[in-house]
Amino acid sequence: MCCLKRPAFCQEPWPRAALSLCRGSGDAALPSSQPLHFCLGPTPKCHFKQQPPSSLLKMGNSYAGQLKTTRFEEVLHNSIEASLRSNSLVPRPVFSQLYLEAEQQLSALEGGSRADNEDEEEEGEGALEPTCPPNPYQMHPPPEGCCTTDGFCQAGKDLRLVSISSEPIDVPAGFLLVGAKSPSLPDHLLVCAVDRRFLPDDNGHNALLGFSGNCVGCGKKGFCYFTEFSNHINLKLTTQPKKQKHLKYYLVRNAQGALTKGPLICWKGSEFRSRQTAASTGSSSLFPPAESSGPLATFSGEPIPGTTPSIPMGAQQAGPASEHPSLTAAIGPAVLNGKDSPKHQQLVKNDPSAVPRPSALGILSNSGPPKKRHKGWSPESPSTTDGGYSQGGGNRAKYESAGMSCMPQVGLVGPAPVTFPVVASGEPVSVPDNLLKICKAKPVIFKGHGNFPYLCGNLNDVVVSPLLYTCYQNSQSISRAYEQYGASTIQPISEEMQLLLTVYYLVQLAADQVPLMEDLEQIFLRSWRESHLTEIRQYQQPQPCPPAPSAVAPVTSAQLPWLAGLAASSCNDSVHIIECTYSLAEGLSEMFRLLVEGKLAKTNYVVIVRACRSPAIDSCVAVTGKYQARILSESLLTPAEYQKEVNYELVTGKVDSLGAFFSTLCPEGDIDILLDKFHQENQGHIPSSLTASSVTKSASLDVGGAPACTSYNLEPHHIRPFQLAVAQKLLSHVCSIADSSTQNLDLGSFEKVDFLICIPPSEVTYQQTLFHVWHSGVLLELGLEKEHMTKQRVEQYVLKLDAEAQTKFKSFLQNSFQNPHTLFVLIHDHAHWDLVSSAVHNLYSQSDPAVGLVDRLLNCREVKEAPNIVTLHVTSFPYALQTQHTLISPYNEIHWPASYSHGVDLYPENKKYFGLSEFIESTLSGHSLPLLRYDSSFEAMVTALGKRFPRLHSAVIRTFVLVQHYAAAMMAVSGLSQMKDYTSVETLEITQNLINSPKQCPCGHGLMVLLRVPCSPLAAVAYERLAHVRARLALEEHFEIILGNPSSGITIGKHFVKQLKMWQKIEDAEWRPQTYLELEGLPCILIFSGMDPHGESLPRSLRYCDLRLINSSCLVRTALEQELGLAAYFVSNEVPLEKGARNEPLESDAEKLSSTDNEDEELVTEGSTSEKRSPVKRERSRSHDSASSSLSSKASSSAPCGESLAQPAAPSQGERARSPQPCGPSEEARAPGDRQRPHASRGPPPVISRRSPGPTPQPDSGLRTGQRSVQASVTVSSSQLSSSGSSSSSMAPAAGTLVLQASQCSMSKACRQPPIVFLPKLVYDMVTATDSSGLPKAASLLPSHSVMWASSFRPLLSKTMTSTEQSLYYRQWTVPRPSHMDYGNRAEGRVDSFHPRRLLLSGPPQIGKTGAYLQFLSILSRMLIRLTEVDVYDEEEININLREESDWHYLQLSDPWPDLELFKKLPFDYIIHDPKYEDASLICSHLQSIKSEDRGMSRKPEELYVRRQTARMRLSKYAAYNTYHHCEQCHQYMGFHPRYQLYESTLHAFAFSYSMLGEEIQLHFIIPKSKEHHFVFSQPGGQLESMRLPLVTDKSHEYIKSPTFTPTTGRHEHGLFNLYHAMDGASHLHVLVVKEYEMAIYKKYWPNHIMLVLPSIFNSAGVGAAHFLIKELSYHNLELERNRQEELGIKPQDIWPFIVISDDSCVMWNVVDVDCGGERSKELSWSERNVSLKHIMQHIEASPNITHYALIGMRKWSSKTGSSEVREPFSRCHVHDFLILNVDLTQNVQYNQNRFMCDDVDFNLRVHSAGLLLCRFNRFSVMKKQIAVGGHRSFHITSKVSDNAAAVVPAQYICAPDSKHTFLAAPAQLLLEKFFQHHSHRFFPLSLKNHSHPVLSVDCYLNLGSQISVCYVSSRPHSLNISCSDFMFSGLLLYLCDSFVGASFLKKFHFLKGATLCVICQDRNSLRQTVVRLELEDEWQFRLRDEFQTANAKEDRPLFFLTGRHI
Repeated sequence: MCCLKRPAFCQEPWPRAALSLCRGSGDAALPSSQPLHFCLGPTPKCHFKQQPPSSLLKMGNSYAGQLKTTRFEEVLHNSIEASLRSNSLVPRPVFSQLYLEAEQQLSALEGGSRADNEDEEEEGEGALEPTCPPNPYQMHPPPEGCCTTDGFCQAGKDLRLVSISSEPIDVPAGFLLVGAKSPSLPDHLLVCAVDRRFLPDDNGHNALLGFSGNCVGCGKKGFCYFTEFSNHINLKLTTQPKKQKHLKYYLVRNAQGALTKGPLICWKGSEFRSRQTAASTGSSSLFPPAESSGPLATFSGEPIPGTTPSIPMGAQQAGPASEHPSLTAAIGPAVLNGKDSPKHQQLVKNDPSAVPRPSALGILSNSGPPKKRHKGWSPESPSTTDGGYSQGGGNRAKYESAGMSCMPQVGLVGPAPVTFPVVASGEPVSVPDNLLKICKAKPVIFKGHGNFPYLCGNLNDVVVSPLLYTCYQNSQSISRAYEQYGASTIQPISEEMQLLLTVYYLVQLAADQVPLMEDLEQIFLRSWRESHLTEIRQYQQPQPCPPAPSAVAPVTSAQLPWLAGLAASSCNDSVHIIECTYSLAEGLSEMFRLLVEGKLAKTNYVVIVRACRSPAIDSCVAVTGKYQARILSESLLTPAEYQKEVNYELVTGKVDSLGAFFSTLCPEGDIDILLDKFHQENQGHIPSSLTASSVTKSASLDVGGAPACTSYNLEPHHIRPFQLAVAQKLLSHVCSIADSSTQNLDLGSFEKVDFLICIPPSEVTYQQTLFHVWHSGVLLELGLEKEHMTKQRVEQYVLKLDAEAQTKFKSFLQNSFQNPHTLFVLIHDHAHWDLVSSAVHNLYSQSDPAVGLVDRLLNCREVKEAPNIVTLHVTSFPYALQTQHTLISPYNEIHWPASYSHGVDLYPENKKYFGLSEFIESTLSGHSLPLLRYDSSFEAMVTALGKRFPRLHSAVIRTFVLVQHYAAAMMAVSGLSQMKDYTSVETLEITQNLINSPKQCPCGHGLMVLLRVPCSPLAAVAYERLAHVRARLALEEHFEIILGNPSSGITIGKHFVKQLKMWQKIEDAEWRPQTYLELEGLPCILIFSGMDPHGESLPRSLRYCDLRLINSSCLVRTALEQELGLAAYFVSNEVPLEKGARNEPLESDAEKLSSTDNEDEELVTEGSTSEKRSPVKRERSRSHDSASSSLSSKASSSAPCGESLAQPAAPSQGERARSPQPCGPSEEARAPGDRQRPHASRGPPPVISRRSPGPTPQPDSGLRTGQRSVQASVTVSSSQLSSSGSSSSSMAPAAGTLVLQASQCSMSKACRQPPIVFLPKLVYDMVTATDSSGLPKAASLLPSHSVMWASSFRPLLSKTMTSTEQSLYYRQWTVPRPSHMDYGNRAEGRVDSFHPRRLLLSGPPQIGKTGAYLQFLSILSRMLIRLTEVDVYDEEEININLREESDWHYLQLSDPWPDLELFKKLPFDYIIHDPKYEDASLICSHLQSIKSEDRGMSRKPEELYVRRQTARMRLSKYAAYNTYHHCEQCHQYMGFHPRYQLYESTLHAFAFSYSMLGEEIQLHFIIPKSKEHHFVFSQPGGQLESMRLPLVTDKSHEYIKSPTFTPTTGRHEHGLFNLYHAMDGASHLHVLVVKEYEMAIYKKYWPNHIMLVLPSIFNSAGVGAAHFLIKELSYHNLELERNRQEELGIKPQDIWPFIVISDDSCVMWNVVDVDCGGERSKELSWSERNVSLKHIMQHIEASPNITHYALIGMRKWSSKTGSSEVREPFSRCHVHDFLILNVDLTQNVQYNQNRFMCDDVDFNLRVHSAGLLLCRFNRFSVMKKQIAVGGHRSFHITSKVSDNAAAVVPAQYICAPDSKHTFLAAPAQLLLEKFFQHHSHRFFPLSLKNHSHPVLSVDCYLNLGSQISVCYVSSRPHSLNISCSDFMFSGLLLYLCDSFVGASFLKKFHFLKGATLCVICQDRNSLRQTVVRLELEDEWQFRLRDEFQTANAKEDRPLFFLTGRHI
């Protein structure tokens, strides 16, 4: 079943093996003898019952269960042969094959999902399971010396039909001459004589098994085996030789006696296979040509479900070439009609392997008569087979999918619902000779149900298509979709019902409508759903759409013809029903007879049905309406065929008849004669009507000071808010890829960004992109280029995807490989343009190297695997990249945001984008003239000529008519007024405005008319003709005609270059415009050719977008939207579009309107008077087509249309109004200023990103140009235009207003109105029609040519869908065709099938996507730099002026280490200098007298973090990193090494007792396996005993001796715990100290770090608790290590006693190099550099006498550090942030475990008062990173009861005991510290700003706020305290004082009168005891109300305060 049509019900993906068979050219071809047979996975029994051989199913006369004895031996034989040849298959039981069940025939086969077992059986081929590879056939080597040339027998005689057709051949009696096909000579038949008994009869039966044949070349007789015979005639097969496969045609003699190819030999069944593959266009050398597996087996079988989608009925891939369907007509005159068909050469050219084969498909096609439901291919004409498919298919195949095209066929054909042998009743139907001449159009015959007879005769004049058949098939598979949900078997819609619905559908089509398969599919679907509902609900429902009788009772085949006739009776004969008795052949003959007799002149559709003889019906539908048949047959051409056809007509001169016809129309004779006459008369002077303007114009040009035109203004280049928003969305998507746990993108490892933009091969788009890149400044910003870059440099970053692209791309890849630390962004702009798979290229590489180029480059393995390449696809039409097989994750799609959300303007801009939906809206609104219009008189003329010249392609006719109209309009405007009748009103309007617009502007600015001619040869014809007419009319200087071809640049005349340079103030003599944007203001006709636009942006002076020539027969959404996207525009927001110019009075009196129209016309158009056309006559052309209806004639009086015939003097104001200005420069749009460039610079104007929509994806998409389908986002519903009169007249201003403004430049309104777009009527109807939901019809078309619908059982798109929802819709309901580059990406929907570094940006055409992605590159680069930078605190030390000036300084300036003796003499500096304590209380020592103004005001609590100053620093190679850093070197350190499992860790408890807590402390270590060597265990895996410590005497440079402890909370992601680079790779022990509840998350992020987990009681504790436990643990461990190592003979004092306690935000470390310049020198030069922490630690650890220091630290870095701070190398002062602590010396000094803040200051004071040394190394500094999360900020103080998250102010942190105060959820200690920090003046009023009278704080330092000073004293005996005898204290603070504080101790201090006391205790009881014990009541007075507590509930153990006043 080669047509891999994946049935709707089979949801599992295909088995891989099966798919590999159809994957691409790389797979070996399957042997031809083995049909490509796919089982759908392990086939569930419910889907396919055992299936009888189709050959037996002769429906007419067979009965269920009857044994067909006649074929018993054959089946038996084949079954045995199959089992012998298959290596894995268990053959099916023979008898089960021979018994039939009637229903099985239907159920098993319907829906295109049958397993064609019978095929294999009957040919004896093993039904290979998908998994078993085909067995290659081993050929016997030929005997020595014999001839092995293809086409000759081994005796050397020529057997080719072409060579011996006229030679006499001796044929023995009973033998027939037949043609054999050789795989190596696909284009020849080899003549053989075969005994007729071994050949089948007409029904495909009764051939004897075996073979008997003779060689006609050498005469050798008696070959009894086909194998032997095939060797003799050199068939050279790669598969088992079988007569059924290789004997193809009977050979017959024609009238001249020459031997020619006759009918196909009707081998039963085989025909199918062939057909399936038929599609392949030619068997390239990779594949055997044989029909069975067919060349393109690889591609041939995409699921067809949706094949048809949107082509007008027939169009879609069916492929049939509409013309010459059969190239080799077998029976008729045996000529190749190649002569007549460009397609012939075309095929040959495209497919080298097919060289002379006229129709690649054709010949491949028919291996035999069709099985019954397969609607036969005619035996005689291979190509008729599917009618015109012959060539169509061929080529389409090539393109579409490289063989894809086939699809259709396949689809159509392949899956017959039931296969019956064909009953060829009677003769083939002969197509009458002069059919085309008589009918004026080729009838298109759609095969329907059952058999289709063979056609012979004049096959060129009919087109046969299988699309309808496929549609029927698909809708029969609908019910299967339901079966998988377990519903009872639901009957599919019956064939009779399908046919009847088809008739209903055809009857209701209007005369100018063309049937669409998609409409029909939806009708079937709705009808089936409704009838199904009745089953379920058991009641009848009226059926709204189509009136399906099935709701009542099933239609029987006997009723069918009658009901169909009844339905057709109401349609005035547009649908004719022919009923036949025996076979469709009679009906077809009857139809041809009626056609020839002219009796079907009014009939558009003929439905032929044979329904009486048997339960199955046969049917077909012929389209005979001239209009419909022409459109449908042309829609079956691929783009390439379309171009070839047109070319052929031009080259062969077929079009001359058209020219001759035109010349007869003009009353004065030939137009050219008229032109010559005009030219001679006017030679030497310009036509009078134009004089005035040209004079003024030339004057304005030649005078040096050219008059200025204010409308041509420049706008500064800027990025619009939308573009910025999109760039940021892109960035956030890239970041989310990096943040995901998949490690697919490591942003931290990149230092810079580089990029390459790939664009389609259009010179203009290339220049435009270069220009955007140049002017966006992105290259400078990314640091890729220096200030003065050249054009050549910029070109390196833009790649045109043409033949030379590969080398440039290779260097890009090489570059990315060589620079792993650069992130390369590969931007694929216009990404929908070439989606052809590279497999197709492999097949056709000879023909076109560009085929599949995008796939070969962007999807190559190097790009996919490079970790530093991110691919960004950018397109306006993303649909083809949104299929079931897409590589882009739905999460990586970025859609352009809507400008409004819930009525709020999200990104206010001064310009409004005017795109497809707005154009459609303009056709609905009554306020203004519609901007979308069609031209009815043009359409009428085209239709008339189409009938007159039926052999010419309509594109040729349309082009010639339109050019003729333009020529006549130019002549009319130039004074030949009689020509007005030979053009249409619309064309006249355009031409008039074009010619007159420059006269209204002092500088001569004019408007642009875009004339879209997709076919390049026609564009060239149009250009030559218009240029000729312009020259004859002496208009060369008035407007330019430009031929825009994608492959070449822009050429314009010198005169116009001069004008542009003047307007744009360009001085460069060499300058030439290179983009269309630079043609701003130039009056011109731009003939824009190329099958697809490639993203070219147009200037805002574009006024008319004439799309009347787009190829309207191919309706595909991408193609249609792409063409309409050319007109997309940015309109200034200031002027509401609908209202028209403000000063024009509205007037809707139609009479008046038309009269002014006439006057004007007369006045203006002709200089001389012309015959006035009466309004009535004019009205004719308008109906509501030209959208401008009554205005269509456009008098200058009417507003927007004013230009139409405006007098030379009056620019029609309206028109002017129309030229909107697209978008800000930055846009991809024609923005005014856009166009300008800095003077003298070259290159395109500064437009930044206007990208037009791109071409459709495949090359083959060429054809589709015509279809421009509706924009995705369009949701505007639309209806036909309102009557023309009303819509248009409302804007007509009074005639007078225009004249007043005569001198207005056409550019002035450019910013206010978008261009006017003219469409073909067919497209106009498609775009403006809406479906039932209000969605424009065009949006529901097939989204792109390179995809298919996955099922016809799909919901409709809905009007309300967002872009994201549309994407999900297409991802679910479309599949790529085999030619699509995503086709091989089969893991449907599985996440791993998406490429992780691929993004898709989609947005409407011309909206500014280029600007957005260039902006994205800039911000991505800034972010990467930002990632390599950190914000570090950069604050000056505080309180420097308070530094004690003692006699002692450490003056040994060059000492690397402190000298212990000198250092001991230094006084301790109590003042805190760390800037983070800027608002902390000053600590007084006896030397200061501080003035109150020295201390700043305290800050608000919240501002502290916000206002601290930071500096941005680039990370050095010695930085500490957070979890986002992943580089190769530290993967292992981090535990993320790909080779390892996540590091295993073990949990170890470690307990020690601590007397002060009075209990045992239990800590837990989590130790990764890799770190266990740092610890000692009782035995491996046993109890943890201690952490190893080194010796003081160790001198190794390999490791750091001190273990580092980092307490952390809330910073599992952001804490800087990766010290690998900081330690320069040295071994070190690093322990993270975490709270119990955070253990798991830290463990997840840092799997390879040792964790110390604090007991759960510390979960809410502050940093003091962590410091306390670290120190206690370390001391305990020191003791354990001393004991352990003592046993090894090591002295206790030799064990290293230091640990490092580091903050989690220390990021880098610096050293200051000082050049002292002599000991006493005042001059000090110094420099600071970044060094590793290893360097600093090893330096400090090497200090002599280090064990005598208790605490060592370093400066905090600041950029403002002065030489005074680094002059002295060491200070004795406070140390913070990064401490090296001697746990041995500080054994008796503890951190306060309750503290949250300032615990380091408190500890420093305790250490100093204990007489120990604190040393700060001033020449080392630590940088601290600003981290906005975690740390002490993770404590939030909130109310305990209410859910209100409002912050509680510090004043509420304490309350009176027993009060009703709200309790807070926070530790009591934190409330206490916070309260004191902000409100301590409540307790110490006298102390406020009274620094000479500090508060005495005993044994602790609490921060009382910056305005209160404290004096710290220790109560410990022998402690060092300052002398307090001089101080009078203003307060006393006793905080949890212990027994060392006694009454006598306090008596030593003196207090001011009124000083206040604050005693703080754990509970009220101890408060009272303390007061008594310290005899406080002697000196202090207490009141009851002076007792307070922290605002905690009892269970939270509040702290209690008592305050008193000194007596």
